[in-house]
Parts: sequence; C-alpha cells; structure tokens
Amino acid sequence: MLTILGFGMIATFLVLIMMKKVSPIAALVLIPALFCVFVGKGAKLGDYVVAGIGDLAPTAAMLMFAIVYFGLMIDVGLFDPIVRGILKFAKADPVRIVVGTAVLAAIVSLDGDGSTTFMITVSAMYPLYKRLKMSLIVMTGVAATANGVMNTLPWGGPTARAATALKLDASDIFVPMIPALAVGLLFVFALAYVLGRRERKRLGYLSLDEVTETVTENSDEKVLVGAGASGGKAAGSGSGKQLSGGAAGTGSGSAAPSYENEDGETFAALDPNRATLRPKLYWFNALMTVTLLTAMIMEWLPIPVLFILGAALALTVNFPHMPDQRARIAAHAENVLNVSGMVFAAAVFTGVLQGTGMVDHMAKWVVGGIPDWMGPHMALVTGVLSIPFTYFMSNDGFYFGILPVLAEAGNAHGVSTLEVARASLIGQPLHMSSPLVPAVFVLVGMAKVEFGDHTKFTVKWAALTALVILGAGFLFGIL
Repeated sequence: MLTILGFGMIATFLVLIMMKKVSPIAALVLIPALFCVFVGKGAKLGDYVVAGIGDLAPTAAMLMFAIVYFGLMIDVGLFDPIVRGILKFAKADPVRIVVGTAVLAAIVSLDGDGSTTFMITVSAMYPLYKRLKMSLIVMTGVAATANGVMNTLPWGGPTARAATALKLDASDIFVPMIPALAVGLLFVFALAYVLGRRERKRLGYLSLDEVTETVTENSDEKVLVGAGASGGKAAGSGSGKQLSGGAAGTGSGSAAPSYENEDGETFAALDPNRATLRPKLYWFNALMTVTLLTAMIMEWLPIPVLFILGAALALTVNFPHMPDQRARIAAHAENVLNVSGMVFAAAVFTGVLQGTGMVDHMAKWVVGGIPDWMGPHMALVTGVLSIPFTYFMSNDGFYFGILPVLAEAGNAHGVSTLEVARASLIGQPLHMSSPLVPAVFVLVGMAKVEFGDHTKFTVKWAALTALVILGAGFLFGIL
C-alpha cells in the first residue's frame, strides 16, 4: 500500500504542476500532507515536516546567502566581461546563444554547485533571451541538462555518495567514466545547436546592431540578479521575426542591450553606467570569488558558512554605507524569498516521503521486481533505474538506500561493484530537473519560468542525454 501511495503522491504532484492547476509551493506542501493522512499517519505530519526542514535548512541557508553573494557580484560588474564575451560570440544569433548557454553552464558547473551554476548562467543569458524574444524554457532546459552531466564530478555529490555507500575510491568510479560523460556533454552541445536552429527558424537571424539599444541618460534603472532591471522605459522594442531597436543617445555614447517586456519592465544586460559598479574593486571581488569557490571544492568550511561569510564581506567592502547595503539586500530579496520558500516547501514533500516509509517501500518493490535472468546485466539495470529513481527521490535516498542493494545483486551474478557504481551516475542529467533538487527552483525562479513548463520540455531531452551516456559507457567497455 505504501508503495502505491508513494508513486501516487509523486504522480499527483507532477500532473498538477504540469497542468498548472496549483503552484509548486502549494503542491509541495498540500499533496504530501494529504497523502500523509491517507497513510494513516496524519498525527505525525508535524514530526515529518520538522525533520525534513532540519535536513534542508543548511541548503536553504546556502541558497539564501549564495543568491545575495552572486547578486552583489553581478551588481558590481564581476561578470560583465563574461557577458560581453558571450554577446560577442553570440552576435544575436539564436544558435550561438543557445550553444553559449550550454557552454557557460558546463564551465561554471566545475565548481560542483548547481545553484551557483544556474545563478551565473541565468544572470548572464536572461537579458539576451528576453531581448530577442527567445524561449526561456530552452535556456533552463539546456542549462539544467549540461549541469546534470557535470554534476558527476567527484566533488559534485553523486560520485562521492556512490563511493561512500559502496566503500570505493571516488576516482576509481569517475575517471573511467570520463569518455562516456564527454560524449554526453557533446550531445548536450549538439542538442543546444538543434534547439538554437529551431529558435533561429522561428525568430530569424539578426545582427547584434539590430538588437542593441542605448539606455537613455536619465533612465532610473536598477540591475537585478537574473531579472535584469526595472525602471525606465526602453527606447524601443521589436516585434515579429525581425526585431529592430530605435537608438536614443546617452551621455557616454556607449550602448547596452535593453528592451521592454510585456510587463513594462526595462532590462539592461551591460549598462556601463549603473551606480552599483565597483571597477576599483574588480580584482578584489574576483580574488574573493575564486577563494570562495576554492574553499567550497577543498571543503575548508561547510558551504552555507562560506556563503554567509562571503555575502557579509562582499556587502561590507563594496557597499560600506548602510543605506546602500539595505538597497542591495532589498534588490535581491524577491529571489531569496522565492527560492528559500520553495526549499522549505520541498522539505514537507521529502519529509513525508521518507518519514512514512514510502520511499523505502518503493525502492524494495522496484529491486524485488528485477528477474534473476537480469542479474548478469546489473550494470545496465542500474543505469536504466538511475534515470527515474534519481528524479523521483533524492540522491541520498538512491545512493544510500538502493545502490547497495543493486550492487549486492550484481555481485551475486559476477558484476563488479565498480561497474554498478559507475552506472549509477547515468541518471544525473535528469536528476537536476527533479522537484526534489532545490537548485532547479533557483533556475526557474530567476528565469521566471513555470516549473511545470520546464519539466515538460526538459524531461525528454535530459532522459535522452542519460541514455546516450549509458550507450557510450557500454560502447567504450566502461560498464
């Protein structure tokens, strides 16, 4: 019964949010609460929720202060050179923009943190997608899938969990998988190219000059992380396949891509005159960010602590005056509230799923349904199962709860533990779009995309990417 209710709860959640019948936050709270009553453990709902919040509280703290930190770094201009480089490469061509999104997400993913990747990627690419009226779902789908492939890095989480659960060395798991993962990443780039071609066909090809407008001298713009700026009106906006922007003079004579969306918001990708820029502190901010990311990789301190310290230091050094500090915090408050609220709502879902024992029964049912003749093919079985399982449950649940059982079944049929461990990484491209991954809410929240829309678009491409990695693993003799 718990197995049926567990799958029923997940299916209900996914159907409702994809049909947009209820918001993700409401669904994450109300659906598990209802199923907790169905299970007959409604009296323990409070305990399950508190336990779930306790588990995710460090993640929520990390996300809150990470958003503030990277928001400040965007405000002060740390990533402006990166954005300029992407704009120069993209040249307003949808194909180059989508491929650039995949490349940027893959590069930033080297720090091993999905939230960081999504914050930087969306902040850099969002204004360009909006200005060209490109699909923001393409941006979130490509970024999430690229990050999912890179999430297999030893410091990214899954590989370390597999090594810990099976008492193996992480390098023995990851290094042989590099060729297959490289094929997966190349597939993501190819996918980005195809999706970019679709966008180019829909919108047409434009030169950068055709989509560049200047921000008027007296514009009262504020640059917000991931959402551009709201304030003054754009000089003009395009429509149809061929966008054109009227030019309005600025005091400096420099141009910045800007546009006005349907909500009347004006966005500037690289306003060279924004008041928050701190060019004299550029190298200090760069060194601080590199140090922060190094400390994350080397695990000098817990990640939440690092971001709390980093945000406080960045705020104090770049904006020493209290009114400026309050203004910067207020500028990023909406993103912080949206993301942290989603994380704590997800704590209800995971708390009920684990507390009632539904996730354990679901795992046992699936493992118990594997026929004996598939025993010699447990690497293949593990790879296939990792795709839905890492989507429907946390990495902790899969790697510590299910993987040891799969490895034991493989050993009984002569399949090495290492092969099973490597196969367990296959599902990560899809995992990064799971509603149980807090980082995905950073992605869709900053991109202003409905989670249901992101899910419908991304699931098929992410699952296909995972299957490509699985096929490459067998082709190269890794699995």
